[in-house]
Amino acid sequence: MASDVVIRPARAEDERELVELLRSAWSRVSEPGPERPADAALFDERHPVEDFLVAERGRRIVGYIAHAPASPLESNRHVRHIQGLAVLGSARGSGIGQALVEAVCAAARAGGARRMNLRVLGHNLPARQLYLRCGFAVVGVLPEEFLLDGAYVDDVWMSRSLADLHEPAQP
Repeated sequence: MASDVVIRPARAEDERELVELLRSAWSRVSEPGPERPADAALFDERHPVEDFLVAERGRRIVGYIAHAPASPLESNRHVRHIQGLAVLGSARGSGIGQALVEAVCAAARAGGARRMNLRVLGHNLPARQLYLRCGFAVVGVLPEEFLLDGAYVDDVWMSRSLADLHEPAQP
């Protein structure tokens, strides 16, 4: 990752810029849901600002990652789930995505989590490769879970232990 990029907790005043980033990064390769309206709130009761980290270059946000408890069950509170990751198109390929994943895993572990899970669309090969580099493994596939633009797409479930934060696998 470039040395001029800082990863920090999101702040409420980042919301508008984050919505713009999400809208610019949206595609059917990475998102099965509809495009987010420009005036949609990002932070809410289910998605509090505390669950977001941002990557900032200068005064511009170039990426973000969000995580949340995997479920509301007390017996499952040691598991976190990555809910979203986006990097500005012009900043992709510079290590920002990997740095965000590693930072959110470290933050989750510091908060007592032992496992991080995520879901990724089967045809999103760049994201799947990123998560593999970060130590995630495929733990399940729901075949043809989504119908996107006339094609069926798998929902791939991946997971990583946080019990011993190891160095990510090398490509």
